Amino acid sequence: MDFDYVETLVTRCKNNDEDAKEKLAYEFRPLIYSISKRTFIDRYNFHYIIQECYHSLFKSVSKYNLEKHRFVAYATNAIKNNMNDLIKRTRTRRSTEGSDALSLHDDVENDFPELEISTETSLCEMCDYEDLKLALENLNKEEVELIDFVFYKNYTVKEYAYFKNMCYSTAIQKKKNILMKILNNISLYY
Repeated sequence: MDFDYVETLVTRCKNNDEDAKEKLAYEFRPLIYSISKRTFIDRYNFHYIIQECYHSLFKSVSKYNLEKHRFVAYATNAIKNNMNDLIKRTRTRRSTEGSDALSLHDDVENDFPELEISTETSLCEMCDYEDLKLALENLNKEEVELIDFVFYKNYTVKEYAYFKNMCYSTAIQKKKNILMKILNNISLYY
């Protein structure tokens, strides 16, 4: 494969040259056929795998930075990564869809999770909530701010450190200390 020729084809493809797209597909045909022959994906036939490879190829054309001059390696990795991702997705999907997910025994109702919450569970959750509330009341304003920022507003500790203009490791240590303080306060109630 002539790398300079492929780079010119990619440049022309980015300018919507249909002839260049056909030539680029022709250049990558041996690689795509080789990958497709070695790939088995449950419920995918050979032609569908080839189509997925070509889709990856042209997606990599649209995302490629022309200044890099390494398209062949970039596209090859994109195609292989897409195939690996497709294999992983079908492997996880197989156990939750179709005949693999069916249960064919008499007491199938027992396999379903219980939708009702028992009174005991509800009371325990209320007690846990009250204990947590009391423990949070023992924190100072700065500690409550960190807990609110990370756990209630769903920001990361890294974002908190940036917001407070402090070192990330300091913010992590502060979070650990606050959580230990909360745990110790909750332990006092028992």
